[in-house]
Amino acid sequence: NCLTHRPIEKEHCNNQSCPPQWVALDWSECTPKCGPGFKHRIVLCKSSDLLKTFPAAQCQEESKPPVRIRCSLGRCPPPRWVTGDWGQCSAQCGLGQQMRTVQCLSYTGQASSECPETLRPPSMQQCESKCDSTPISNTEECKDVNKVAYCPLVLKFKFCSRAYFRQMCCKTCQGH
Repeated sequence: NCLTHRPIEKEHCNNQSCPPQWVALDWSECTPKCGPGFKHRIVLCKSSDLLKTFPAAQCQEESKPPVRIRCSLGRCPPPRWVTGDWGQCSAQCGLGQQMRTVQCLSYTGQASSECPETLRPPSMQQCESKCDSTPISNTEECKDVNKVAYCPLVLKFKFCSRAYFRQMCCKTCQGH
C-alpha cells in the first residue's frame, strides 16, 4: 500500500578487478624416501576468481609462498654387504677354490664404503669336486680317454700329477 517506489536493497560495488594473488598447490611427497630431503609444490599467480593464470611478475615477489621445504622420513637403513652366487670350483677333481662377488651397497643399490669390514662375508672358499671313481686297474688297458688332442698339453703343463688328468690321459702321462 506504499505510495512511493521501493528503495533498492542491493547494488554493485568494487567494480574494479582485484590484483592477482599467489595460489599454492599441494606439497609433493618428501624425497628421498628416507633421510633429510625436500617437499616441493607449484605456486601460481592467479586472478582473484582463480580462472586466469598470470606471469609470476604480476604478483608481489615478497608475498610468494615457499615452493620448497625441508623434510625427513626417518633414518635410512645402513649400507650392507651383498653377495653373489658361488662360482664353479677351480678343480675338476679334488680340492679347489670357488669365488663370489661381495659388495657394500647402500639401500638404493649404490656402491658404498661404509659397511663394517669385520662383517664382510668371504669372497673365496675351498671346494671339492667329486673325482671319477673308476680307478684304472692293471687289467684295464691304459689309453687316452679324451678324443680331443689335449693330452700333449696336459703333459706340457705338467698336469699329469693331478688324478683327473692322469686318468683321462693315461697313455700320454705314463712314466711322467
